[in-house]
Amino acid sequence: MHSIYSFVTGPLAWLAFIVFIGGSAFRFYSLYSLARKKDALVFEYMNLKFALRSIGHWLTPFGTRNMNLNPAMTVVTFAFHICLFLVPLFVFAHVIMWKESFNISWFTLPGVLADLMTLVVIFSCGFFLYRRIMLPEVRYLTTAVDYLILFIVAAPFITGFWVYHQWAGFPTMTILHILSGEIMLVAIPFTKLFHMFLFPFTRGYMGSEFGSVRMAKDW
Repeated sequence: MHSIYSFVTGPLAWLAFIVFIGGSAFRFYSLYSLARKKDALVFEYMNLKFALRSIGHWLTPFGTRNMNLNPAMTVVTFAFHICLFLVPLFVFAHVIMWKESFNISWFTLPGVLADLMTLVVIFSCGFFLYRRIMLPEVRYLTTAVDYLILFIVAAPFITGFWVYHQWAGFPTMTILHILSGEIMLVAIPFTKLFHMFLFPFTRGYMGSEFGSVRMAKDW
């Protein structure tokens, strides 16, 4: 067990970070090159004022018409994304890991709050799964990969919650927690999860086109 733990926290962790960084750089370069080749006007349309205006509205809860038409989805989506980013960055065990590995640290979330935010992510994934199964218009667009992505996102939080509470089998669950986190890192550049990086660009372009060309709102 100790040798497996050393492997997943050592060489495998470094490999995951390398693939994540390298894969993300490759995706950015590929998409940039493709846009230059097939639709160079994308760059001509970009307007900082309208881009930031659009991004601001879409980052504001109930800041768009679509959000107001789907209040439950809006609340869950915002809660999910906030917790998804904050928990891995500020949970105590992860900050300690950075301190021990690189001698850098920052403030941590209180244990009860981290627990609550973890549950928000888990139940949000359940909510998204329910929508994909039960709503015909969502089910029609859903593929097996979409279900896999939901599992990839939920797994680090389910296993992390298990490990934190030290339930039965938590040493094995610790390894699964680390592995699931590394799988998620590796998956980001090559799946829909990459929208976390593309959002400012796609939304900025939409806002620029609607604002400076069509003279209309995109929210």
